[in-house]
Amino acid sequence: MQRQLPAHAFAETVVTWQQQHGRNDLPWQQARDPYHVLVSELMLQQTQVATVIPYFNKWLTRFPDVQTLAEAPEQEVMAHWQGLGYYRRARNLHAAAKTIVADYDAVIPQAASELKEIPGVGPYTVGAIRSFAFDAPAAIVDGNVKRLFARLFELPYAVNHSPHDRHFWKISEHYTPNTNNRRFAQGLLDLGATICKPQQPLCHACPLQQSCRAFANDSVADYPKRKQSKKIPTRAGHFLLDISPAGVLLQQRSSEGIWPSLWCLPQVDESPTGTHNFEFKHIFSHYKLAAKVWLTSANHTKPPHIRVPYAALDDYGLPAPIRKLLTTIPWDEVCNTVQ
Repeated sequence: MQRQLPAHAFAETVVTWQQQHGRNDLPWQQARDPYHVLVSELMLQQTQVATVIPYFNKWLTRFPDVQTLAEAPEQEVMAHWQGLGYYRRARNLHAAAKTIVADYDAVIPQAASELKEIPGVGPYTVGAIRSFAFDAPAAIVDGNVKRLFARLFELPYAVNHSPHDRHFWKISEHYTPNTNNRRFAQGLLDLGATICKPQQPLCHACPLQQSCRAFANDSVADYPKRKQSKKIPTRAGHFLLDISPAGVLLQQRSSEGIWPSLWCLPQVDESPTGTHNFEFKHIFSHYKLAAKVWLTSANHTKPPHIRVPYAALDDYGLPAPIRKLLTTIPWDEVCNTVQ
């Protein structure tokens, strides 16, 4: 028979399950360092755990603490982030480090009111830092937790509609315990990620099964609710590939718009004459980019631009589709063509 657990029993159930079955060997869990939590949480936005782990380890090798990160040049920060995408996260993390050094003597604060003042730190990251680094009572909600709550309580709220987020936060705040919240918060995330999965959830292994309304009503597949997304438009993009034996010409993009401050092939408003040589596609949150690339001179391109040797491309922060394109080009063959 389906029943609702009181808050203390709910928390105890999640904590016990997490201790026995949850994810307890993630690299950022070991030191309980607030800087490690900050780095991992920004990396985990829009990126899977398995993908983040090697990048996290590499990041800490180069930027072991907030002071080192704050003093690093932006280009190097971007270069170490490449491959993770969503580069605005890297810029936010760099800005956060500078703020922490300047305003908090390089010590990440515990108070929610102070954490909220740090660039790139939103409600979820505040809760994560307070929970995982300080074991403080702090609510936490991400996509996995929304899905878990939506099924447990058969919530009518769309998980992809931000005005509805307050309902999920209210539930999380209600069940957050005053003690042992580090394991409770991790338990919620782990249940959503490994048990209450989007497809084929493992209801038989869920410690909250007897409290789950969707399970009791055989409606698990009907939750969570989602707001129908609008069809995003496709836009054309025109890029220039200017190469020579000395390297490829790259232009640093504006700090606004897509791929902010990254090094990229020069982009032009109008397509050059003739047939393009390469093409690629990329999907952003608000449109699809259908790009064509012309092998041509781009020396008229406005600065800042630089000619980068092919062997040094890894030292520059490049958008993922541009990097992928450049790694597939047969340089010797193409260079012979333009000589």
